[in-house]
Amino acid sequence: MAEAATAHEFDILILGGGSGGYAAALRASELGFSVGLVEKGKLGGTCLHNGCIPTKALLHSAELADHARDAAKYGVNVTLDSIDMNAVNAYKGGIIAGKFKGLTGLIKSKGITVIEGEGRLTGPSTVTVGGTDYTGKNIILATGSYSRSLPGLEIGGRVITSDQALELDYVPNSVIVLGGGVIGVEFASVWKSFGVDVTIVEGLPSLVPNEDAAIVKQLERAFKKRGIKFSTGIFFQGVEQDENGVKVTLVDGKTFEADLLLVAVGRGPSTANLGFEEAGITIDRGFVITNERLHTGVGNVYAVGDIVPGVQLAHRGFQQGIFVAEEIAGLNPVVVEDVNIPKVTYCDPEIATVGYTEKAAKEKFGDDQVQTQEYNLAGNGKSSILGTSGIIKVVRQKEGPIVGVHMIGARMGEQIGEAQLIVNWEAYPEDVAQFIHAHPTQNEALGEAHLALAGKPLHG
Repeated sequence: MAEAATAHEFDILILGGGSGGYAAALRASELGFSVGLVEKGKLGGTCLHNGCIPTKALLHSAELADHARDAAKYGVNVTLDSIDMNAVNAYKGGIIAGKFKGLTGLIKSKGITVIEGEGRLTGPSTVTVGGTDYTGKNIILATGSYSRSLPGLEIGGRVITSDQALELDYVPNSVIVLGGGVIGVEFASVWKSFGVDVTIVEGLPSLVPNEDAAIVKQLERAFKKRGIKFSTGIFFQGVEQDENGVKVTLVDGKTFEADLLLVAVGRGPSTANLGFEEAGITIDRGFVITNERLHTGVGNVYAVGDIVPGVQLAHRGFQQGIFVAEEIAGLNPVVVEDVNIPKVTYCDPEIATVGYTEKAAKEKFGDDQVQTQEYNLAGNGKSSILGTSGIIKVVRQKEGPIVGVHMIGARMGEQIGEAQLIVNWEAYPEDVAQFIHAHPTQNEALGEAHLALAGKPLHG
């Protein structure tokens, strides 16, 4: 491993220790570079401490609550007495603490220098932390994102973001969720499982508006069946709050009342007041603009993760961190387009997608150049055992490769691995159809969908 010339000079200096930053640090260390990693909070960033990991812990508790509620129909007589949020939070906190300890140990074992404090870019090769200048032959910006709000919508009191929602020590009676995207539907799903009266308000025409239309239809049907209410197609106007609750008004005058309002309108890039523009870096609506190889156009400065326009996913940041470390090492890594990054929404039912939706595929290849196939989970033995419904939809170029796989149903996130290999390796249905999928698994539903698309459906 290369030694830093001085304690303040590094081959690679990284601003931000979240998914993108720490992945870049680990890969750069493996490649023999000296690495400085600047972090003002805790290593692991949003994903580990107040994003992916804690929300999925809550969702697991929620799943167990639903299992207890429904157990009698499987011949298991148990009752759901209550949700103990202190115990739920202790379980969640234990998961985070374990992962955090593992990560800090790993970073230390690789000889990476962690610089604690708020860093600011003060030149094309300089980051200043607490009055001390650190230099890097290469700089990687990985400052992440924050829970954003709407203009004029103040966060405070009964108006909360996911950050406060993760720390609640009680189960509210009712919640309005502003935003029907990934964060909104996940929290709505958790709260409904905990017995909360939930209403989602989404200004766009549907929930999860970025998903394939067939997936949207299935999710909305499932949410209605679960008793999750939602209003779509009418935008939010404003909110009033008092000691008793919140009152949300839409632009058409319709109102909703609840104990809390969760603002889940997405995440904004954390780039303000960090010296980026002063260093000559192009910023557009807060995002750092790079070329496809994540170079900012200034010196040897790169950017990764949520501050780069595109899908805001921890594993995208992770991949980009590794990519930039390898790019600096001259390994010429392969660019993965955003469309081919797997995405999972962990509500109940789960959504797992990769590649083009049918609509996007038709826009790219032409209406008559796209074929689709839907396989209903009703035909899958393991899904029936689990008591889930849903579909797998496969999108292909006519007489060409598969360009999209879209799935919804309990545990379908676990099927995304094979789906992303199929799409990224540009497999044909005939290629996948010859593989044997174990029985009885939900995985064989993916095989069945490809058998059908290859013109030789087994069950259907």
